[in-house]
Amino acid sequence: MKAPSWRRAVLKVGSALIAPDETGCSTKYLLAIARFINECRARGQEIVLVSSGSVAAGRKHIEFEHEQLPVVVRKAMAAVGQNEMMAYWSRFFDFPCAQVLMTHSDLRDRARYVSIKNTLHTLLEHEVLPVVNENDALATDEMKVGDNDNLAAMVATLVDADALFICSDIDGLYDADPRLNPEAKKIPVVETIDESIFSLAGGTTSKVGTGGMRTKVEAAEKATSHGIDTYIVNGRKGETFESLLQGEIPGTLFRRQSDPISNKKHWLRHTLVAQGEILVDEGACNALTEKGASLLSSGIVDIQGDFDRGDAVLVRSADNTEAIAKGICQYSSHELLHIKGQQTSEIAEQFGYSPITEVIHRDDLMILEDA
Repeated sequence: MKAPSWRRAVLKVGSALIAPDETGCSTKYLLAIARFINECRARGQEIVLVSSGSVAAGRKHIEFEHEQLPVVVRKAMAAVGQNEMMAYWSRFFDFPCAQVLMTHSDLRDRARYVSIKNTLHTLLEHEVLPVVNENDALATDEMKVGDNDNLAAMVATLVDADALFICSDIDGLYDADPRLNPEAKKIPVVETIDESIFSLAGGTTSKVGTGGMRTKVEAAEKATSHGIDTYIVNGRKGETFESLLQGEIPGTLFRRQSDPISNKKHWLRHTLVAQGEILVDEGACNALTEKGASLLSSGIVDIQGDFDRGDAVLVRSADNTEAIAKGICQYSSHELLHIKGQQTSEIAEQFGYSPITEVIHRDDLMILEDA
């Protein structure tokens, strides 16, 4: 058998594979996936499973006739379905599984982010299979990642994976919608993800899932920028996983970038949600993009939005609509309105204390043009 081409991978399985008939969990597609996980582990390859399906699994336990489920009903279905989903996965393996539930707010907070990272690494060290899902029973809209494709990419970064496998209900990315165009051709390899690639991605056709091809391409962009090869494959075909075990590409491979960004820079760009904007003058713009400098108050022209200390913000040139950077701000928007455009010495004289020199330190700053 061909030697492993990757050491650690994240495998994302969606609701349409977990509960294809919308009547609870089913083994219909999971047996082949479980065999793949077992074989990978036997070969010394580590797997982290990101599994959707808690809401779909819980539908049969909470009756509700309307097509559009109220949020509170979805949360209740997720609470009961998560237990059933974990029981289904556990029955396939003779090694322990660990349930790891998280929200976007867990990933935005640096301390909790590092804590999750350490937990996942410890589970892998002890040969436990982590089964990750969004905490749908508790998460509010503000706390949610929203889809498990992007969550899987974030988890792949957390565990320093070499590969990300995203299961779909079609064979990969096509140059047209294969459901509508019989002449559509599958794209076997994508070297660079740009707008032309995003334009090929449409919406979801699954009644039980939240993701579509676009979220899968978004996930691929996140993962490849961190040096992780990403595969979109058909999870409904057992031969898909046999091909992967043979080192073949049964779907679409998005090749990893040759110069991946650091873990923290990746966290800044892809995980943190900007709460406001800082407009800067030309001098500050050049200092940030050309000299790798921190952002100082003297270069700030205006503030947009309402944010607190420690929040992520976008930095824009006052003369341009494009964001040039994203970072963690050491001041609130209210404080910046009072000190913008001033030198540090002027701030100390005006307010009677020595302020933090950097509004955004260069270590907490991601230049978007260079990402």
